[in-house]
Amino acid sequence: MSTTKSEFLNELKARGYIHQVTDEAGLDQLARSGRMTGYIGFDCTAPSLHVGNLLGIMMLRKLQQAGHKPIVLIGGGTTKVGDPSGKDEARKLLTDAEIAANIGGIESVFGKFVSFGTSGSDALMVNNADWLDELNYIDFLRDYGRHFSVNRMLSYDSVKLRLEREQPLSFIEFNYMVLQAYDFVELYRRFGCRLQMGGSDQWGNIVNGIELGRRTDGVELFGLTTALLTTASGAKMGKTASGAVWLNPDMLSPYDYWQYWRNTEDADVGRFLKLFTEVPLSEVDQLASLQGAELNDAKKVLATEATSLLHGREAADRAEATARATFEQGTISQTLPTFELPRAELEKGWGVLTANTHVGFVSSTSEARRQIKGGGLKVNDTTVTDEKRLLTLADLTPEGVIKLSLGKKRHVLIRPV
Repeated sequence: MSTTKSEFLNELKARGYIHQVTDEAGLDQLARSGRMTGYIGFDCTAPSLHVGNLLGIMMLRKLQQAGHKPIVLIGGGTTKVGDPSGKDEARKLLTDAEIAANIGGIESVFGKFVSFGTSGSDALMVNNADWLDELNYIDFLRDYGRHFSVNRMLSYDSVKLRLEREQPLSFIEFNYMVLQAYDFVELYRRFGCRLQMGGSDQWGNIVNGIELGRRTDGVELFGLTTALLTTASGAKMGKTASGAVWLNPDMLSPYDYWQYWRNTEDADVGRFLKLFTEVPLSEVDQLASLQGAELNDAKKVLATEATSLLHGREAADRAEATARATFEQGTISQTLPTFELPRAELEKGWGVLTANTHVGFVSSTSEARRQIKGGGLKVNDTTVTDEKRLLTLADLTPEGVIKLSLGKKRHVLIRPV
């Protein structure tokens, strides 16, 4: 039985979000005493966020639904440094232009999950470059750096992992935890923010921010983390054989996003329904209890509900209908992901190995060869056995497309233009 009384913490507990809390009783009291402000930071290392970021986004949504104020902190400043947490080697340092382009790519996702504004529990989006870019470094070190023990910093997993594996840890990366701690204090000063949330790999950084706030401002701040998610088989969430599961539709279609959730391992269905959808818990328990082929119905609910949160109900229903037409009715659905190809390429013949890399099924022609040897590649539902096979105009179906498939669940239509 839960000992917390606030709607926010009770909801997070019931759905399995919480891994660690710095002071659960204190945070519970804060959440019950009025509107609370909390944040999660997102660095801008790619033009889209991915499924691995979704847990944090969902927690911001839960925070707002409980009547509190979420802050999305865009790491325009910290991205210039690079977070060493959970990384074996340094990230490539990005230029200001690359960071700005990435920010433009990731900002739109948050509006699908929280509502923004300037009052009440409206969410805010702020960029830590607003204050980090203005720091006078020497003064900053004198005022804030003195509160950090190098001995303790060396004990954090994010640092120990790199050192134990004899991978270099640059001095600029070593500063990351100081800057993240300062972010927390700055958000408290600007917006009264007293809660930082994140993945369990951020625990040390969050605790640093809490201690910095106590030492510099005499304020009690709080931290809450989720476990770093893996699938039941131990695979990292958000990664597939063909790459990351992106949240932006221009990098991964709603149909492919739907298919990602539809392919969830049996043992993960109930857990993912709780974390990534808003299906009532009583219904989740019922769906998760299904066995055998009936569990596929639960997976379809998961796929449709998760997709509707990100891409909208219409896109989710269309993805489900496309899958039904493709797999259950055996037809070529015109709403499958489509790759347009100059007609001249098919007139001269387009190699099947090249085709599979261009549509994103595989990352290299050597990998495409392995798929052919294993019987995994098909053209118009016919298994490819010759790696030198060419796609030509003769392969066009009556619908005017070529259906390219990898395994049973990945399909693309090639349409000449």
